[in-house]
Amino acid sequence: MSLAQLHYTSAADGDGTGEDGPTAARFTVVDASIPASVLTEAGPLLAYEAPRGTPERLTDAALRTLPEALSFSLLSDGSRLLARTVAVRSPRSSALRFHAHAVHLPGGARLPEGTLPLTACRSARWASGTPDRPQPDPVAALPATTGNEAREREALNDFAVSRGPWLAGVLAGVRRLHGPGAPERVVLVERQSADVARWLALAGTALPDGLAERLTFTTYTRRPREAAQQVVGVLPEDAEDLADSGLSVHVCGGPRPEGPVGDVWAETAARVWRSRAPELFREAAALPGEPFAAGPLAVTALCAGIPLGTDERAAAAGWAAERPYALDGKRTRQLIEALTAPGVDDRSGPEFDAAGLLFAALDGRSPVTTTAPLAAMLVTEAVRGGNGSLELPGRTAFSGPEGTAVAEVLGPEILSELGGAGVGLDVARTVQLLRVARLLGVDCAELLPQVVDRLAPTLLTGGGDGTPGWAPALLELMDEQFDVRTALLGALDRIAPESPAGVERLLSRVPLPFTGTQALPHLRMCAGAPEAKAGCGEDRVASFQRILRAGGVSPFAEPLVLRTAAGLVWGEEAPTPAEARLLLEAATSDAHRAAGTWSLLVAAALGAGAGDGEAPELAHELLRGFPQETGRRVRAALQLLEFARDVHAGAAEPEWAERVRALRAEAEPVEPGVLGQACDAVAGRLLAPERPDAELYAVVHSGDTDLVAAYERAARGEAVRARLAADPGYAADCFTVWTAHPHAGPVWSAAASGLLEEVLRPVVRKLPPDRVAAVEEAVGSSGSSGRAEAFRDWNRRERRTLGRLGRRIAGRVRRG
Repeated sequence: MSLAQLHYTSAADGDGTGEDGPTAARFTVVDASIPASVLTEAGPLLAYEAPRGTPERLTDAALRTLPEALSFSLLSDGSRLLARTVAVRSPRSSALRFHAHAVHLPGGARLPEGTLPLTACRSARWASGTPDRPQPDPVAALPATTGNEAREREALNDFAVSRGPWLAGVLAGVRRLHGPGAPERVVLVERQSADVARWLALAGTALPDGLAERLTFTTYTRRPREAAQQVVGVLPEDAEDLADSGLSVHVCGGPRPEGPVGDVWAETAARVWRSRAPELFREAAALPGEPFAAGPLAVTALCAGIPLGTDERAAAAGWAAERPYALDGKRTRQLIEALTAPGVDDRSGPEFDAAGLLFAALDGRSPVTTTAPLAAMLVTEAVRGGNGSLELPGRTAFSGPEGTAVAEVLGPEILSELGGAGVGLDVARTVQLLRVARLLGVDCAELLPQVVDRLAPTLLTGGGDGTPGWAPALLELMDEQFDVRTALLGALDRIAPESPAGVERLLSRVPLPFTGTQALPHLRMCAGAPEAKAGCGEDRVASFQRILRAGGVSPFAEPLVLRTAAGLVWGEEAPTPAEARLLLEAATSDAHRAAGTWSLLVAAALGAGAGDGEAPELAHELLRGFPQETGRRVRAALQLLEFARDVHAGAAEPEWAERVRALRAEAEPVEPGVLGQACDAVAGRLLAPERPDAELYAVVHSGDTDLVAAYERAARGEAVRARLAADPGYAADCFTVWTAHPHAGPVWSAAASGLLEEVLRPVVRKLPPDRVAAVEEAVGSSGSSGRAEAFRDWNRRERRTLGRLGRRIAGRVRRG
C-alpha cells in the first residue's frame, strides 16, 4: 500500500519559537486524502520546541546539535501518525524554525513491507523541507535502514552494553505499558534524542509480535506531562520536576539503579541484549507461551550459552516442565547442562523446585543419560542444601553408573547427618534425607531407631489447623519404606500417652497409614477420639469408655491406655469426683497405678468444692487403693476428706477439733474445698439435735477460726432457722449454747453474739406468745432457773426496745 504524507512548518522569518512554546505554524503540503480532523490533531503533535537557552539565530554547527523528534502517535479516529520533526534555519536570516514530515496510517493499516514504526524513523526518506510540488505523491515505502545493516546492528549492541545497568528497568517499564495498572507513560531521560531512538529500537526488538508496531513514542519533547505518546524522550533539564509526577521516569546515564527490577522477562531480555544476541528474541517468539512470558526467552538464552540469574533459570525450568514436548533432544540437553552447570552458587529454592518439576516431566520421556545431571543436582541439593520441599527423582534415575557415583559422594554425608544430634528436629529435612538414602541405596538401618525417636515428637509441634507442608513428603516416605513406617508409627504410639491431644491433632491433619497389622492401641484411640466425643456429647465417662474400646486392648493388659483415654477426654483438666469414682471402677488400682492416672483421680478429689458430696467417698477409696503413692501433704488432705465422710456417717473418732487442726497443719497449703468439707461436716454434726457435747465444747474453746466460721455459716442456714422456728427445744438448746461460754475467747464470742442477735432473735420475734413461753420453759428445764430468767431478760430487752421505739414513733405522729 502507499501512505499519504504531509508537511508542517513554523512561521516565516522573524516569527520563530520562544520559551513559552511554538508560535504560528501551518501545513505547507497535505495529501488530499487526509481528513481535516486529522490535521487539527496533528498540529500540536508535530510542533517543535527548541531546548531551553537555544538562541533564535543559529550557525549550522549549532543547528546540528538540536534534538530531532521522531514520533508515532495514535489519533482519536484510530489512525496513526508517523513523523519526523527537526529544527531548521531560515536561509535568509538564520532564524530558528522547524519542519515536520509525516505519513498518515489509517486505522488498522500497517507500514509497507512490514516495517516497524520504531525502525522506520531511521529511514533516509524523511524530508527536512517542504517539497516544490503542492500535491506530493504518496510514500510507497520507508526503508528502515540507511544501507549498512551490519554496522547499525553492532552500534545497537554497543549501546545496549553501555546502558546495561538501566536496561532491565526500561524494558520493565515498557512491558508495564501493556498490562494492568500501566503507568501513564514511560519517560527516557537522555542528552541526545538519537539515544532515545536507540532505546526504542532495543525495546521494539524485545517486544512480542504485534506490540512493537502499536507502541506510540516521541524521541523528544519539552513537555513530558502533556505528551500524547506512551514513551517519550526528554533532556535532563526537562526531567527535574518529574519525581512525583506518577510517570515511569528512567534517568539513563545517571546514578546506577540498585537491585533487580522484579520483572523476570525484563531481566532476561536485558541479559540477551548485553550478550549481543538480539536474534534470540525472534527465536524465542517461535516457542509457545503468553506475551512477555519469561520462560521461552530464558530457555532460548540458556541454550545459547548466556548465563542467567536464579529467577530466570527457574522460569526456564518451569516453562520446560509444563511443555516437555516443545524442545527437541538437543535443546533439552543444552537446557539441562545450563541448569546444572558447576560453579553456580546463587540457586534458590524456587529454582530447585522448578528443576524438580522439570525432571518429573522428562523422566521416561528423555534418556537417563540426558536427565542424570539434573537428578544428581537435585539429590545433592536435598542433602547439602537442606531444601526439604524439593521434588526428588525416582529410583530409576540412579540405576546406572551415574547413581553409583552420586551415592559414593553423598552416602557418607547422609549417614553423618542422620546420626547427628539435630536429626528429627526439622521434619522436612529428615524425611528428605531418608528418601534420598533409599534412592541412592544407602543403608541406614542402624540409625533408624534413633531417627524416628527424635522425629516422632517433632511431628506434634507447630500451630495452625491445615495440613503441614511436610505432610505429602512424609506420607510418600511411609508409603515407600515399610521399615520407616513401622518404626515411626511405633514411636508415635509410644509417646501418645504423654501427649494424646498432640497425637489426636496430628492425625486430624495428616492421615497416617496405621491400618496394618501393628496393634498401635494409642494411635487408634487418638484417631477415634473425635467421633467418640461427638457421639457421647456431655457424658465424658461414656466418651472415655468408647475411646478405650477403640484401642482394642484391655487396660488390664496395657494400663497406659487409661492415661491416653483420660488425656483425650479431660486434657489438662481434672475430672469431677463422680467421674473419678467411675474411672476408678473401670480398672483396678494396680492398672491406674501403672498408668499413672491415680494422680488424675487425686486431683479430682482435692480440686472439688466444699459442697461436692462425692469427694469424701473418692478420698476414702483413694487412700485405700493408693496407700504408698501419695506424699505426706496429699495424704493428709485426703484424710481430711475421709474425716468428713466419717463425721457424716457418725464413725469419726473423738477429738474432732484436734483432728482437723492436726491434718490441716500437715496438708498445708490445704485446698479450700478440702478444708471446707471437713469443717462443714463438723459444724453440721454440732448443730444436729443429737450433738456430741464434748466435741462442741472443744470447738467452742479451740479458738479455731475455720471451725467456728463453718459453725456460724451452718447456723445461719435456712435449715437451722426452720428448726428454730418449729422446735422450741432446739431453739432453747441453741440459746443455751450461744450464751453458755462467755469466756471462750473472741472468735467464739463474736460468732455467738451474731447468732443470738441475727439468727435466734428474728425467729423468736415472729413466734406467738405461747411458743415463746414454750421456748422459755425448755430453757429452764435444760438447766438452772437462772438460765430461764436470762432468756426472759434477753427477750424482754428486745420487747422494751421495741416498745420505746413504738412510743417514740407514735408521739411524733401525734405532734405532726
